[in-house]
Amino acid sequence: MKIEFDPAKNESNIAKHGVSFADFDGFDAEPVVIEDTRFDYGEVRYQAFGRINGRGHCLVFTMRAGRYRLISFRPAHEEEIQSYE
Repeated sequence: MKIEFDPAKNESNIAKHGVSFADFDGFDAEPVVIEDTRFDYGEVRYQAFGRINGRGHCLVFTMRAGRYRLISFRPAHEEEIQSYE
């Protein structure tokens, strides 16, 4: 999986959520992926819910030039994970 991210956005994500985009190495199993239609972002965005080392996470991303462009990465609330499992 080819990923990319904005280093400044990564620093903001670490400060806000305590996890780095650089630490994302995939989910334990196939994640549930839904299109993020909450706002008009000017591009198609997705939310992926899955577990990493047994703990729920949410990854927001888009596809650009065949790469996953990470936008947000955070621990997910257990209720979120259970609603998608």
